[in-house]
Amino acid sequence: MRQAVPLPHFPTQSPHIQASPTGAAAFCVMQPSIFSAPNACLSEFVMSIDWNWGIFLQQAPFGNTTYLGWIWSGFQVTIALSVCAWIIAFFVGSLFGILRTVPNRFLAAIGTAYVELFRNVPLIVQFFTWYLVIPELLPPDIGMWFKAELDPNVQFFVSSTICLGLFTAARVCEQVRAAIQSLPRGQQAAGLAMGLTLPQTYRYVLLPNAYRVIVPPMTSEMLNLVKNSAIASTIGLVDMAAQAGKLLDYSAHAYESFTAITLAYIGINAVIMLVMRVVERKVQLPGNMGSK
Repeated sequence: MRQAVPLPHFPTQSPHIQASPTGAAAFCVMQPSIFSAPNACLSEFVMSIDWNWGIFLQQAPFGNTTYLGWIWSGFQVTIALSVCAWIIAFFVGSLFGILRTVPNRFLAAIGTAYVELFRNVPLIVQFFTWYLVIPELLPPDIGMWFKAELDPNVQFFVSSTICLGLFTAARVCEQVRAAIQSLPRGQQAAGLAMGLTLPQTYRYVLLPNAYRVIVPPMTSEMLNLVKNSAIASTIGLVDMAAQAGKLLDYSAHAYESFTAITLAYIGINAVIMLVMRVVERKVQLPGNMGSK
């Protein structure tokens, strides 16, 4: 006959956990390492970094300036690129946004084609296209002047500004189109009934109301444009991201370099958000949701 094998005995309570009405709290007290380990690892990692913020005040290897001067120079380029690209994006996007809402199907198709072209191609591909391909398609005299006689930094800036502006314009176009179509149809009919032409109706009736509606989404597009400007460094523009890369190459201080520009980008976008919140409160339509 086979002998019965005794079953193993499992304690009903863990030796490290005391049964109590507040079992979860007791578990946290008795086993703090489970919850404190990630925080401890993060703290240990941060403390292990040899932070040296004084590197920004050291003399740069060239340029007769400090490393902070490099970052400041890149900051100025980023601001200039963002402002110029936004001007292009706003006006071009508004134009094609209007075209997408007009009764003429041919003009509406042009607006749709523009949006689909720029919105469906990766931005980095567009940057290289505008810098390497488009100059080759220009008339020979203009193309040679752009490639051979124009300062390389100006080439980088012009190509980046046009590319980023037209890419963002496709997104602005959709915001303008949606805003116009969200307005009551009676506004356009009223404008035409008063004797205004269709362009005058857009200028004096539809667009003033549409721009008030799209302040929040336009703010988001501004923030995206500033962040997308960092991609311009891939074609050679010495913006803030490129200057941080140079600082890393010459000083080997990666944490300080990219922490600095991270804070700079956050600061730029924080200013944009604060300004646009004021604008939104000033121009919002009475009676709209959220108006005061």
